[in-house]
Amino acid sequence: MKETIYRSIVKGISWRVFATIDTIFLAWLVTGHFENALKIGLGEVLTKTFLYFLHERVWNRIKESDNILLSHGKSFIKGVSWRVFGTIDTFLIAFFFTGQPFIASQIAAFEVITKIALYYFHERVWERVLWGKLDRTPHQTTVEECINCQ
Repeated sequence: MKETIYRSIVKGISWRVFATIDTIFLAWLVTGHFENALKIGLGEVLTKTFLYFLHERVWNRIKESDNILLSHGKSFIKGVSWRVFGTIDTFLIAFFFTGQPFIASQIAAFEVITKIALYYFHERVWERVLWGKLDRTPHQTTVEECINCQ
């Protein structure tokens, strides 16, 4: 099912809130410095919000399935594909703020595990939210919805 651009924006913001908290916590565990953790977590808010929005729009073009197993599989694959981009971004930002590639690698590696799980559950929750989903039948979709789904 198609989604409006507004739904993608709100999903991106909701994901960013949870993901930033996770990043700050993991960076704090790895570095032992809460100030560095805040810099890393907050430093990626803009880059990841933009990347997530692009990721959502690409996945929005993939045909939806009514099969529950395929739907869960799509959520998992979508989570893995997002994590590839997210891990690269996390590494670069952590390296920028710490100047230490090993520390940046540790933070990025821990995030692979925590973020895939968090993202999967985030996707499953949003699957239940009807707001911003568009019906493909022309008589049930308004002109405004058609314009916003692009």
